[in-house]
Amino acid sequence: MSPNTSVPVHGNPPAEVLERLRELRTFDAPTHGGRVLSYVYDSGRPELDRLASEAAELSRPLNGLDPTAFPSIAVMERDLVGFVRKALGGDRRRLGGRIVGSVTSGGTESCLLAVKTARDLWRKSAAGRAILATNPSAKPRLVAPMTVHSAFHKGARIFDLELDLVPCEPDGTVQGQHVTRRLGDDVALVVVSAPAYPVGSMDPVGEVSRAALALGISCHVDACFGGLVMPWWPGAAEWDFRLPGVTSISADLHKFGYAPKGVSVLLHRGRVRHRAQFFALAKWPGYPIVNPTLLGSKSASPLAAAWAIVQRLGAEGYQELTASCVRSVRAITEEVDRIRGLRVLGPQLGPAIALVADETVPAEQRVDPHLLADEITKLGFTIQHQPGVQQANGVRLPHSAHLTITPVTERSVRELSAALHRAADAVRGKPRASVAFAATMLRALGYDETRVPTPAAAWAILRVAGAAPKRPSSSSGVMPSRMAPLMALVEQIPGPVAEALLTELLARVSER
Repeated sequence: MSPNTSVPVHGNPPAEVLERLRELRTFDAPTHGGRVLSYVYDSGRPELDRLASEAAELSRPLNGLDPTAFPSIAVMERDLVGFVRKALGGDRRRLGGRIVGSVTSGGTESCLLAVKTARDLWRKSAAGRAILATNPSAKPRLVAPMTVHSAFHKGARIFDLELDLVPCEPDGTVQGQHVTRRLGDDVALVVVSAPAYPVGSMDPVGEVSRAALALGISCHVDACFGGLVMPWWPGAAEWDFRLPGVTSISADLHKFGYAPKGVSVLLHRGRVRHRAQFFALAKWPGYPIVNPTLLGSKSASPLAAAWAIVQRLGAEGYQELTASCVRSVRAITEEVDRIRGLRVLGPQLGPAIALVADETVPAEQRVDPHLLADEITKLGFTIQHQPGVQQANGVRLPHSAHLTITPVTERSVRELSAALHRAADAVRGKPRASVAFAATMLRALGYDETRVPTPAAAWAILRVAGAAPKRPSSSSGVMPSRMAPLMALVEQIPGPVAEALLTELLARVSER
């Protein structure tokens, strides 16, 4: 059954409070052991968890708002920035100045700050000033492949840039020339990924960054996912600060840095660029405000935990853990090659694997990845559903199932391989979930790019589509027991309508 929610009128004894929390935790997906192949990053080394917990507790009372009052924060941040800078090829003075940066609360904040920085620098540039002089309301563009992380969609909305998405090939890769031909004076930022999370392939960072350098355009490498694993991954071409056109990189320590959520690093080429990231305010009645990140007051615990893990592992430790991921990726991709009707999408390089149906075989032999993902949960593993996307040029990126491979995966790779085979056998030849009635109902009700359903209407539609339980208090909670119908519906309806439905589904999780 799902956990009950309650707020006591009077306080409870500490032992009772902790017991209640332990009970609530039993309903969570397992964060260790390699059973959940997304969201969590398990090093497989319990000593790192213990070290992180102790370091986090030591720094728990600190406020990261002011490192002058708490100098330990400045020391830890300096050490982390220095380690990541060296890992990403920025240890020497490069064209454009010293590589400097900040620790943030996570990948999304790092990406948002990269967008904000590039926008502000564009507004001050000769090209930006010329455009704004003739059209003060002009929006700069953010150019990126279709597979760019959603954080850059968010950044474009928040900081008022036009998001210019470059269509990808059917395997999820993007051609460098298709990106570079979009560049111009009105581009504030071009983003490439190392690797792209949805498909696990490396974007053409070298080609794009060279073009950006020639045109004086900011080029950000989103390595939030791969920043602490790709430096040691065999076969990867140069993608970091060794390329002079790369002006900033984001890398998450709470992913393959194996630190608790949430801690990331954003690095910039040159102090001028880094300082553009800051917010400062001197003229108000309170104390002077200087924020390097979007947050003001912030916990120092994730910072301390990440610092302790980096101190413990060093570059050699990360290299060893990466080698484990490499072995697991090879073993799993080889196993998928043996599964009739299923294949790995694209030229995968890194710790992300995307599984898609093999359309070269007859329909009755294909394995739908979303049905596979639903089925494999019965066998104790969780992999991530990713909807297909119809791109502006008509090329479709297929719906897929995502697997994030971590060091602990190596311990269960045989069991995972067997589960993939069993799940594939169970769903082979089965068609995708039918949501035609719900999609037709949405169109009949007039929902489109400009009109979206109210919360009540969205919930009713989700129930009709079989994408939500009949009652939020059912044993499965508010989330659907099968995600395939929801993903099928998301693909068939306009983006704003799908977003309204997904918002409603998630919002109801925390409602009483």
